Amino acid sequence: VPQGSRTSRGKPIVNMFPLVEGEKITVILPIQGYEDDHYVFMATRRGTVKKTRLSDFSNPRKAGIIAVDLDEGDFLVGAAITDGKHDVMLFSDAGKAVRFDENDVRPMGRTARGVRGMNLSDGQEVIAMLVAPAEVAEGAVAAVEDAAAPNSVLTATENGYGKRTPIAEYTRHGRGTKGMIAIQTSERNGRVVAAALVSPEDQIMLITTGGVLVRTRVSEIREMGRATQGVTLINVDEGTHLSGLQRIAESDSDEEGDDMGDEQSNSESDVSPDA
Repeated sequence: VPQGSRTSRGKPIVNMFPLVEGEKITVILPIQGYEDDHYVFMATRRGTVKKTRLSDFSNPRKAGIIAVDLDEGDFLVGAAITDGKHDVMLFSDAGKAVRFDENDVRPMGRTARGVRGMNLSDGQEVIAMLVAPAEVAEGAVAAVEDAAAPNSVLTATENGYGKRTPIAEYTRHGRGTKGMIAIQTSERNGRVVAAALVSPEDQIMLITTGGVLVRTRVSEIREMGRATQGVTLINVDEGTHLSGLQRIAESDSDEEGDDMGDEQSNSESDVSPDA
């Protein structure tokens, strides 16, 4: 992979990896080794999840190797490296979320199809998979973590609305259930298009289908309960909608602090308190 500057155009991914027609890159996972006690956890748009030992990917081929057997019309929406000590969260475009212990899914071979992670109603699909710290039982003492570690879930909808909600409000449900409300969806805010784990020290970048990009601080987004519609994160032009968001961790934000410029001044006016 060629190294370039932040503003360079880059090289087409199809020139580096043999993708078939209609295939696209979903996620990139940096690794340093293939430890047998680590896993690749995957989720598809139809709510299927799968966990495969990282060591099963230790002999890659130039043409690629199978990671999961997909049903026709299904595709991967998320993948992450786990260590067997975390929770997995799935979010649907209808505003629902399910959280479960990753050990509810047994390790499977690369060619396996997986098991149901979320029960979806007709017309619904999973839009995001997040890996969160394991839920602490009531009365137990949580381990001391980095103050800058993600402690809330940011959800965003196609019409530019969103909010952040403490992770603790997302309690565990059994794998394969319909889950709980993550954000109330309506004609006003539209369907959910993104979800991310964030901390108040982070920033996020929002992009619309019209090519508008806005960058803002997470601390400026109101923290709200799950059963609410959120506030305006970005104003979308008629005929366009929010297509996604990207978390920028505190360390990355410090490195690019001088590059905020007009983006930050614009974003401050876009986060309006429309409860």
